[in-house]
Amino acid sequence: MGRKSFDEVLKYTEYALKTISQKSMTEEEQEVFINEARNNFDNHINPGFLEYRKSAGGDQMAMEWMSQGDTFTDLHGKEYIDCLGGFGAFNCGHRHPKIIEAVKNQLDKQPLSSAELVDANRSLLARILADVTPGDLQYTFFTSSGTESVECALKMATLATGRHYYVAFKADFHGKTMGALSLTSKEHYRGPFLPLMQGARFAPFGDLEYLKKMIDVLDYVGELPAAIVFEPIQGEGGVNIAPDDFVVGIREICDKYDIMMVADEVQVGMGRTGHIFACDHYGIAPDILCLGKSISGSVVPLSATVCTERAFRGMFPDPLLHSTTTGGNPLATSAGIAAFNVILGEDLCGRAQKSGAMFMAGLEILQKKYPKLLTTYRGRGLMIAMEFCDGDLGYEVVYEAFNRRVLLSGSLINAKTIRIEPPLMISEAHIKEALEVLDVSMGIVYDKHFK
Repeated sequence: MGRKSFDEVLKYTEYALKTISQKSMTEEEQEVFINEARNNFDNHINPGFLEYRKSAGGDQMAMEWMSQGDTFTDLHGKEYIDCLGGFGAFNCGHRHPKIIEAVKNQLDKQPLSSAELVDANRSLLARILADVTPGDLQYTFFTSSGTESVECALKMATLATGRHYYVAFKADFHGKTMGALSLTSKEHYRGPFLPLMQGARFAPFGDLEYLKKMIDVLDYVGELPAAIVFEPIQGEGGVNIAPDDFVVGIREICDKYDIMMVADEVQVGMGRTGHIFACDHYGIAPDILCLGKSISGSVVPLSATVCTERAFRGMFPDPLLHSTTTGGNPLATSAGIAAFNVILGEDLCGRAQKSGAMFMAGLEILQKKYPKLLTTYRGRGLMIAMEFCDGDLGYEVVYEAFNRRVLLSGSLINAKTIRIEPPLMISEAHIKEALEVLDVSMGIVYDKHFK
């Protein structure tokens, strides 16, 4: 498209800054802005992206504009109940006042650190993590995204054990950077980039006997893994809940063979399942805990790899052996500190349990009402899945619900599975309304295909 003059670019930045400053737009301004966004997505983001989004169809494209609590409002002023929660990124809700205040206070002082002087916020949040996590987890390396926290975990495990093999599970999702992608199981995402990191092996999720035999063989041939990496509940895989004995068994295997147990709680941590961490349900502590998404307080991107001293000591001789320029910056860590204050102070774990029970009771009624369409449902806390008979029909339900201003979505691995992952502070009124919308939406799809 050709390079523009700097004067033209400067003028465009002024237009963009004016847009950012606006709280509302006239209908004419909305039309211009929507067309501008469409053009930019098609020419500068990805021409296939808008086709992928159900919100982009028609002239009335639903463009995110403002948000608060358990709702968000599009450019046209339509308010939606958020039952997706950014795939687990909005546990504390949208723009929680206490978290926004903490970030603004830090912004007024210093947004990013020099990377040379001591950054106090990082130390404060690391102390909080050491105090709130189970077992002997003690040291934290901060990054900015979930996949980065997994990448760090792989390095820590290798430094701790001297090994270069890893075990993950079928339907796992650990991210899309090359190391994390090596442990992500779906061929659709792996295939174009093969060969990936060598030494990654997969076992059936939940099959403890298979895992025991697999590790026994790997020990026999001299290829024990540095780590067994798992999700206590598989998020993108379809909200598959690990059996209690499976997680406990992983811990026992890791202890027996000196393998690092890595729990990927990027999506399921921070109160989502009704426990502050999903591993708390099983009464075990991993050697390495990967956190992301809502550890930021749903405001500033942040992730963390929390390790025991045994898992982290390989970093002691050279603290820059693994590093990041902006991970764990003052803004992000101030948000993370406020996030723990909100989750603990407002008992979001307890609220997740109570609200999850309300959703599950409602889904029981809907499953009995539409048994050919909604085949089953499952969940823990506010990490819930609806399993439909067919992926296309599940999408139709989601589309009908979106048209009635309730946001839901499927998963990257299982298109038949639709997730319910609202902010943990979702109101009872909005839960009831969401269930009513699901009833209407399922009724439309059911009548269309089964009558």
